[in-house]
Amino acid sequence: MFKKLLFSFIILLLLVSCASVEKHNQKITQLHSVAELHQDIDKLYTQLKRNHPHLYQFTSKETLDFKFDSLKQAINKPMDSRTFYKQLAAVTKYVGQGHMSLSPPSLRYTKKERKALNNTKFDVNNLDFEYLDNKLFVTNARENDTLLINAEVLLVENEKPQHLINKYKKVIASDGYNTTFHQRVAGNRFLGYYVKDKGRFDSISFKFRNADSTFVKQYKRVLKKDTTNVKKDSISTDSTLKKQKKIKLTKTEKKAKKLERKAKKKHNSKYGYIASRDEYTRNLNFVGKDSAVALLKIRGFSNNKYKDFYDETFKTLDSLKTEALIIDLRNNFGGRLREITYLYSYLTDENFVMINPSEVNTRTPVLKSMMSNTTPNSLKVLGGILAPVLATLEVFKTNKKDGKLYYNFKSSKEQEANPLNFKGKVYVLINGNSFSASSVLSTKLRGANRATFVGEETGGAFNGTVAGMYKIYETPNTKVRARIGLAHIDAPNKVSPDGYGIKPDVEIIPTYQDRLNNIDPELEWVLEDLEAKH
Repeated sequence: MFKKLLFSFIILLLLVSCASVEKHNQKITQLHSVAELHQDIDKLYTQLKRNHPHLYQFTSKETLDFKFDSLKQAINKPMDSRTFYKQLAAVTKYVGQGHMSLSPPSLRYTKKERKALNNTKFDVNNLDFEYLDNKLFVTNARENDTLLINAEVLLVENEKPQHLINKYKKVIASDGYNTTFHQRVAGNRFLGYYVKDKGRFDSISFKFRNADSTFVKQYKRVLKKDTTNVKKDSISTDSTLKKQKKIKLTKTEKKAKKLERKAKKKHNSKYGYIASRDEYTRNLNFVGKDSAVALLKIRGFSNNKYKDFYDETFKTLDSLKTEALIIDLRNNFGGRLREITYLYSYLTDENFVMINPSEVNTRTPVLKSMMSNTTPNSLKVLGGILAPVLATLEVFKTNKKDGKLYYNFKSSKEQEANPLNFKGKVYVLINGNSFSASSVLSTKLRGANRATFVGEETGGAFNGTVAGMYKIYETPNTKVRARIGLAHIDAPNKVSPDGYGIKPDVEIIPTYQDRLNNIDPELEWVLEDLEAKH
């Protein structure tokens, strides 16, 4: 009897799930009435006013009110969710906070469809793009596409990439009035914006120019190669294949293999290995004359453990008596506050405070984040159970001053300089994609006059950004999702005018020709400067 009830319950769940998927897909592809669209605009603006602590920092309330009202007046006929998303995002970008973003709804799939999708691969994901000199080109490629590196994209499905990127810039928000972020991120995340614009696709064609040749390459989503279903009979009868005996390892060999796997896992964790890209998040190399200059490349502050890496790095620099360190934060979109705080402890010889207490609109921002209308019900139940404990902990982390609420992250407490702190010359390489935590770190270094900055203005603002914790809100009718920052993160140092990034001491903008010639102009300038001062 119990088995029958359980089986019936599972069947019911599957039917409800399928119905839910069908209902969602129908909802996001249909035309929404003007009244529904206006309601979604009002609902989202209400959420912004309720949760965003610096909503009017860069655009006044009067101007932002006018833009939202104008959008409502302009929408006078039904439209689908994706079209609505583009118009709404073109208004919310004026909030001027790069972490505040909108996403159009995606089609949902049944369990069977998801399983089939997981058995496919789409090799277009092996391509990375960059946009320089009004050209979109392949800046990196993996597997079979390495020959495409530096190939210029002339057409994407018969559309010019310049036209597409100009369209994407209309919905990209940066911190304040910064413009370097728009072009950089549109190239770097080109495929992501393409999906937001067009929706999910299973094939795409590119027209490339590589050296003197022009050609079209088509990418399709295909089944992954499956070698597990090869029949045993075909193996035994194939004269070119021989059945291999499984090698039996001794106890000592098994132990050695286990230690090898453990060491590799530890190494990958320390350096932040990214399997899908076959690269590490954190690297230390030595460059320049006699390889005497340390080059610390950090692609992000979010991946795996980090303390062992920085401990090892600065121990190495100390033992080698290294006199110059280059920190490469180009295309570093940020990450953990605690990681940049730990790194900065190696770059100063004084006690320091990394960030100020963060302005918030609620004493319980973590709970606010957990109770978003996009949070699965199971997590909401868990949040409800833990609410008394979480609320108590959060209240102790908040305080009120001059009528405003402030949340205290660990990085807002005084920190000690690491005894092995680096005392030599520091250079920092930055560009428009240096964002969020990498900009906070740059602000701190600039405020302490600790580094020479080379490159272009960062995409992240000097005077801080609204991030740290987020509420993901979904509009009721069109299902457009908004990521709303809940905490203002800023370093103690400030500049005027507000709304711009960390500006370089030496501005150097790379060119497409630099990429073709395998030249890194920012790095080369630093090495030449060090040589001249030696």
